[in-house]
Amino acid sequence: MIDPDTQADWVPESADDGAGDDAQDMPLSMRLSIADTLTLGNATCGFMAVYFTTTGILIPHLTGSDESGMARHSAATTVILMLMAAVFDLFDGLVARKLRSSPMGAELDNLSDLISFGLAPAYFVLVYGMVADDAHQRVSALAAIVVLLAVVLRLARFSCVTLKDGMFQGMPSPFGALTVVSIVLLELPFVPTLLAIVGVAWLMVSRVEYPKPRGVLAVAMLGWIVAAMGLLAAWAFDAPGGKLLLQTGCALQVVLGAVIPLFATARRVNTFRGNRREARAAQLP
Repeated sequence: MIDPDTQADWVPESADDGAGDDAQDMPLSMRLSIADTLTLGNATCGFMAVYFTTTGILIPHLTGSDESGMARHSAATTVILMLMAAVFDLFDGLVARKLRSSPMGAELDNLSDLISFGLAPAYFVLVYGMVADDAHQRVSALAAIVVLLAVVLRLARFSCVTLKDGMFQGMPSPFGALTVVSIVLLELPFVPTLLAIVGVAWLMVSRVEYPKPRGVLAVAMLGWIVAAMGLLAAWAFDAPGGKLLLQTGCALQVVLGAVIPLFATARRVNTFRGNRREARAAQLP
């Protein structure tokens, strides 16, 4: 139809209004929330960690340049990006509980965690096996696959299993990823490094309960991440005592990864014994 005043094509008012409301009519499942944006930041950090591992560590080694080996700056940047991914992962859950979360938030979170805490650390282990002097490339590749599959299984189980509030089953994937890279950065002999990495992978798929980072624990975790970034920066820029500080921080991360399961197991055993005592006491006349 032609508008008699403007001689231009005339569109019915209802059709024009409908076109303007397309954004409002968008299904809820297609709208990103603030928490989803943080989750995508997590995925971006994971991807960039893989990028820096490739360009700063692997390619110089393959080309035989002066930067071959575990180049400090690139390794530090890679791990800092994983730490940033852990910060995004921490805050997207907090924001999702405080504000609206989209229906696809949980799926986005699992996919992002797979990139940042599955692919990135597994690739770091793989490259370590290619550049370290005493490492075996094929065995390292197998260890990297074990880490990746452990994260895949852990995330899949997390989506299917309902646990009591405030607890995770198995080592959380961010904690596991940081423990894996800490083991590599300690520069231990190859066999102990390999066994420790496989042990972390086992803890991620185990039934050991870990507390969720909420309240004081979340603040402590954030403080530890910031401190770890400082240690990595000191090491990367060759600050006095930087390597010793980094190794101390990595050792503390590994010790925490070993001690928390022991405390969780001891608590579970004590709870089981307490329940048995109560059951026996109830049976007495």
